[in-house]
Amino acid sequence: MAVPLLDLKAQHATIRDGVVQAMLKVVDDQAFILGAPVGALECEVAGLSNTKYAIGCANGTDAILLAMRALDIGRGDEVVTSPFTFFATAGTIHNVGATPVFVDIDPKTYNIRPDLAAAAVTSKTKAVIPVDLFGQMAPIEQVRKVLPDGMPIIEDAAQSIGARRKIDGAWRMAGEVATIGTFSFFPSKNLGGYGDGGMIVTQDETIAKRLMRLRVHGGMTTYFHEEVGYNSRLDALQAVVLSAKLPHLAAWSAKRRENAAYYDAAFADIGDITTPYIDPANESIFNQYTIRVSKRDALKDHLKAKGIGHSVYYPLPLHLQPCFAYLGYKKGACPEAEKASDEVVSLPVFPELTRAQLDEVIVAVRSFFGK
Repeated sequence: MAVPLLDLKAQHATIRDGVVQAMLKVVDDQAFILGAPVGALECEVAGLSNTKYAIGCANGTDAILLAMRALDIGRGDEVVTSPFTFFATAGTIHNVGATPVFVDIDPKTYNIRPDLAAAAVTSKTKAVIPVDLFGQMAPIEQVRKVLPDGMPIIEDAAQSIGARRKIDGAWRMAGEVATIGTFSFFPSKNLGGYGDGGMIVTQDETIAKRLMRLRVHGGMTTYFHEEVGYNSRLDALQAVVLSAKLPHLAAWSAKRRENAAYYDAAFADIGDITTPYIDPANESIFNQYTIRVSKRDALKDHLKAKGIGHSVYYPLPLHLQPCFAYLGYKKGACPEAEKASDEVVSLPVFPELTRAQLDEVIVAVRSFFGK
């Protein structure tokens, strides 16, 4: 039995009627950009993330870019981040004119190391962007403690909406404690749209007002522009899809955790597999279930032959990407990120997986190791 890495059709089948009705209302109303549906979703995401403000935008990449613009980050500035993440995290730094500064990751969580982030700060540093990778939050509070007072933190929470972390004895949601948090609603995310979409959250009213202006060409009044902004508005169609999905998010994430635990138990006797490590302070939403194996490429070939969906996030760390050669990083600059890129592979973990499908994946993986 072939098992896909992700089956969006299976999810859609469970919510189709409600989603289609909501979309048809938007079509009948003929009001497609921003408007009441986007405002409703913004309120829902602000509530989920325990933030005062949520601002919808066109996609998760724009969410990071707009966040930096709202903090006046630009040419001559530096932004510290992880090299082990999706390209947008660093691509947006470049696109606002700033310089990405890459620091290595924790080899267990794959998230940024606070001590290395602090060591990379210079007089040119304007912000740090920790990434919540694979569904678990980065140690935001630890990053804040080691940074200069007042230095902004942009939490790239594209993979972690609904994740939480215990900070000073209280659960804090993804996006809640950073200066700005950014979400992606790309279809493959735990909360994914039927196309692109993004959201920015913050507790700061001044930042929120700036973001609302920047997403509509830099002006809140039509044809009047306080600054040059962007065309980065969230579609009403995407908003109603996401609002229809949002009530299911907690259950979907819980099922992902259940599937991950099932894999953990099935692979526990295989010394050559490192299963995901979840920081005890975190509750992950398992956007990905990522294992590490020394013979990763051979395992990939084996899984492909068996019809098991899989993917490598990410095969080449950002500091070694050709487009960033101008920064001068060489192999060995971020050894943990480089090693992870050679060893990680993600397996199907989506909530609609049946027990038979999970067992099919497990049998395929175990057979590679002669189990």
